[in-house]
Amino acid sequence: MKMTKQISDEDLVLRYQNGDNSAFETLLLRYKTNLFSNILAVVRNRELAEDIFQDTFLKAIVTIQQGRYVESGRFLGWLLRIAHNLIIDHFRREKNENTFSADNADYDILNDARLSEASIEDIMSKEQMLNDIVALVDYLPNTQQEVLKMRIFEDLSFKEIADKTGVSINTSLGRMRYALMNMRRLATEKKL
Repeated sequence: MKMTKQISDEDLVLRYQNGDNSAFETLLLRYKTNLFSNILAVVRNRELAEDIFQDTFLKAIVTIQQGRYVESGRFLGWLLRIAHNLIIDHFRREKNENTFSADNADYDILNDARLSEASIEDIMSKEQMLNDIVALVDYLPNTQQEVLKMRIFEDLSFKEIADKTGVSINTSLGRMRYALMNMRRLATEKKL
């Protein structure tokens, strides 16, 4: 092994081009850890890193066998550049696969009110509705108000609400359910 470390990358590439498969194996052993670590650091997915690692060496093999490899004294740098290009290709493909086309949609996405900016009337209507809801909360019993406010305004889970109020999760869920039912009833009574 000591002797193979002394053989330059250029000599190993030449030997591989001349049919010595062990020369490429030496190159692989020499750079596999460094190359894989660099790929994994970028893609942060072991399975994807392994795929790109294998593709990198396949590209290197093909390029060398076709006689297109140009020695620059930086074999590892060349491998890293191949890996970098494969990573970019992967992310481009992934981005294109996640692109949405309105051509295949069941509805016209360009005329969807949910995706448009709100008009001043929509904003005012929403504000009025929120004011009405806040006013309805005042009519609820204190225990229901407490659960509702913690859930909606503090964004607490029912477990957190139960811990804070000293009741069971089921009691918290029940209070929230009754609060919503009472608010619906009050909204109908008050014609909101």
